[in-house]
Amino acid sequence: MIKIKEKLQMAIAGDTGRKNKHNRDEWLAAALASIPAGSRILDAGAGELQYQRLCRHLEYVSQDFAQYDGSGDAAGLQTGAWDGSQVDIVCDITAVPEPDCSFDAVMCVEVLEHVPNPISALREFGRLLRPGGELVLTTPVCSLTHFAPHYFYNGYSRYFYQTHLPAVGFTVTEITPNGNFFESIAQEVIRIEEVAARYSFRPGIFRRGLDYWSTLALIRRLRALSSLDRGSGELLSHGLHVRAQKTSGG
Repeated sequence: MIKIKEKLQMAIAGDTGRKNKHNRDEWLAAALASIPAGSRILDAGAGELQYQRLCRHLEYVSQDFAQYDGSGDAAGLQTGAWDGSQVDIVCDITAVPEPDCSFDAVMCVEVLEHVPNPISALREFGRLLRPGGELVLTTPVCSLTHFAPHYFYNGYSRYFYQTHLPAVGFTVTEITPNGNFFESIAQEVIRIEEVAARYSFRPGIFRRGLDYWSTLALIRRLRALSSLDRGSGELLSHGLHVRAQKTSGG
């Protein structure tokens, strides 16, 4: 007989609440594939260069401030290990030592929440891009504390981009939510046991049978609601996928 916990794990092993990174990676693969071969692209805040593999057809240049080592200040979610030694340019993201208009594209993936002055970073991307060049970026809409103390913003809304990208010389061409309200809630429900084990006086909150079955029922309910979703991403989503083009002369 399959144990209750195993049944729960099987139930939540599906896509509801677990497609945040998968969705982002698929979107990035398509966005980067559409950039003409041979284009020069800057991976701003590249970290461990996880998306270099999607840029084999491009002239890839990585940048990072290279001050995160995996442990941070031990608060919130940390990676434990982190290797930024392969980065090409080590510098502040708001002051990249490259000439004006020296890139055809800039990508910035899950980085702006770690930047003290994100609007200055957007302005720097505009400086670095040639007229007509493309900006490809993703950020959370609502995130848990991670990579602390290098964590300054919980997330960004579409209105941040609609306001600030045009102000620094971009035309927004796409803002797509990653997931929806129900998937975002499911993601956090799945995290409850892990968070409880670290922060709660009752770390074994899911060890009793009724806890498993009630959680299983909630995940199933969220899965059903997500399948019928009609735009709840405007309330909450895992994040936003954004593309923008540098305005000629901007």
